[in-house]
Amino acid sequence: MTGLTEWAYPLTESLLAESLPRRWKHSVGVAERARTIAPILGADAELLEAAAVLHDIGYAPDLAKTGFHPLDGARYLRDVADADERVVHLVAHHSCSWMEADARGLREELEAEFPRESAELNDALCYCDMSTTPDGTPTNPVDRVNEIAGRYGPDSLIGKFIRRAEPEILSSTSRVLERVAAVKRQPI
Repeated sequence: MTGLTEWAYPLTESLLAESLPRRWKHSVGVAERARTIAPILGADAELLEAAAVLHDIGYAPDLAKTGFHPLDGARYLRDVADADERVVHLVAHHSCSWMEADARGLREELEAEFPRESAELNDALCYCDMSTTPDGTPTNPVDRVNEIAGRYGPDSLIGKFIRRAEPEILSSTSRVLERVAAVKRQPI
């Protein structure tokens, strides 16, 4: 996996930094969160960090085809960037995207094209995304969900999706924090 992050950062920067600078800051912040939980990831630490920085590239104006950023980003990574298959799968399924795909009528398409990675990696990426503000600073998942719902509005597709996903987001976060605490309790 050597070099995966060295490849992912410049690609994300080229797609987001100029056109969507706030989204770029968020992506860098999500990758920083991934580094903080590296001890629970073992050999998959670099994989998660790469997926974390890449997770929102589907918002890039040149990539937005369906308007559903996990699918647009994953397709670009698979079809154009020839990305690592596991990174593509994590991007496609980040932060309970299946629930939003369901609301958009795209769930079958998403799941047919992109299998899910392990629950542990999906939890980890959800934790990283949902504990980072749009400006890339740390937050907690409750405040993050509230921010998203407030930004899009409670009656919007995203507002409804994020409230529907909130219990799973909080459960994912809890599972990650339990794993982090268990690693910290282990004797040296």
